[in-house]
Amino acid sequence: MAAPLDLLVRRGARRHIRHLSPAPPGEAVPAPVARVYAQVERDFGMLAPPVALHAPAPETLAACWAVLRETLVVPGTLGRAAKEVVATAVSLGNACPYCVQVHGAVLHGLIGAGDALAVAAGHDGQVADPGHRALAAWARAAGTAEGAARHGRPFPREWFPELAGVVVAFEYLNRMVNVFLTEEPIPRALPAALRGGLTRLAGRALRPVVLRERAPGASLALLPAAPLPGDLSWAAPSPAIAGALARASAAIEEAGRRSVPGRVRGLVLAELAAWGGERRGLSRAWVREAVSGLPEAERPAGRFALLTAFASHQVDAAVIGELRRCGAGDRVLVETAAWASLAAARRVAGWTWRCG
Repeated sequence: MAAPLDLLVRRGARRHIRHLSPAPPGEAVPAPVARVYAQVERDFGMLAPPVALHAPAPETLAACWAVLRETLVVPGTLGRAAKEVVATAVSLGNACPYCVQVHGAVLHGLIGAGDALAVAAGHDGQVADPGHRALAAWARAAGTAEGAARHGRPFPREWFPELAGVVVAFEYLNRMVNVFLTEEPIPRALPAALRGGLTRLAGRALRPVVLRERAPGASLALLPAAPLPGDLSWAAPSPAIAGALARASAAIEEAGRRSVPGRVRGLVLAELAAWGGERRGLSRAWVREAVSGLPEAERPAGRFALLTAFASHQVDAAVIGELRRCGAGDRVLVETAAWASLAAARRVAGWTWRCG
């Protein structure tokens, strides 16, 4: 593996993960986890921390990887560069500095430093390539129902499964990363010139890995077949993306039934039904009010799930510790966060489709 890529990901992977206890490097993992890891390392080029953090919940790990692989990693009709523009812009809109930095580095190797920096900074008007400029603006606008309605869809309808699939993947992953990973892989304390140099080196190292051809659908065998939910019907024209979303949705719904109390799931879904992507702000008063109708024993799970769905950057050690004192282990933490994250991601995809 190229040195800059190793610096960004491999050597620091374990210390990037917080609130969980990942297996030390080289330690044996269960067979279902090992199967996913092998495919991730083959097709993604590394065991990236945003995927590896799911390891305490093997089915959720497979679900995360299937969606990421079939939407982003497989080039599809559009190629990887367009998809990385969307991934970076969505991550910026969700205030996920970890994903912005990683996917911004990928863009350095695909579209050049100028456009990559403009996308990662949200300076859409400074992106020289008109197609990438339009995609970045659309992806950031899609984070709210109002923005999606105002901005419209700047590409042919037949591209929607691939691009909306990336939106779902990163609306999901941004929340998981904000909860369970440290802020950025390249520390902010480093001098700006060194940070910029590392980003450029990483982009060059990533380019041959990113541009490698992958066949669609290889991840589907990791999970049992499942029907495509109605709210994801827009994915049907792309069998691999539809299959990944269907299987992942079923696996994460089952994880939610296993780890998230029914009243908490109902509360989160009710809040999402009335939500249009608005920011919840720094105060947690809305969380305290929302969980007040839950039984006392279920309020820690309610707080954790609501914050993950609506303000993932506000999940801290106190929120995690409260849930752990109720007996939640790593698997429950991952499954609860995954269920809330995917529910929010599907809500965003719904209004994006209706406004397309």
